[in-house]
Amino acid sequence: MPWNMQDYPNSMKNLAELERKKAIDIANALLANGYPDDRAIPIAMSQARKWYQDQDAKEKAEFRKEANPTKHDKHEQKGNPELIDANEIVKHQDDGWAVIAEGAKQASEIFSSKEEAVKRAREITKNKDSTLKIHRKDGSLETEVTPRK
Repeated sequence: MPWNMQDYPNSMKNLAELERKKAIDIANALLANGYPDDRAIPIAMSQARKWYQDQDAKEKAEFRKEANPTKHDKHEQKGNPELIDANEIVKHQDDGWAVIAEGAKQASEIFSSKEEAVKRAREITKNKDSTLKIHRKDGSLETEVTPRK
């Protein structure tokens, strides 16, 4: 069920208004891409927090001026619904340490250090309730981290 600034998940009530706006926008886009509510909400909140921390005042001001998300916004469907529950992989590639969903064609994010990539992958797997596979620089599997149920 899509949300707006007046009707949103209870778990978003303690977010700052601009952070909530971003979370609602992200969550609605995830819903349009086939994510169930119980997955879209924590993923959107995590991404909105990260976005809020990473933006400067000018970018936040520009986003504040944009129209608030509505329940009827059209979101371009992209991605692959099969990847919703896919395990996350941290592996080295030429441009750095990649965080990539198992079965995906490209990395979702690239980091300069393995530690940064693992930290981000842990956040993703926590939200997705999936397994994290961490590889060494030579490509061999170093460890698998399965979430506790």
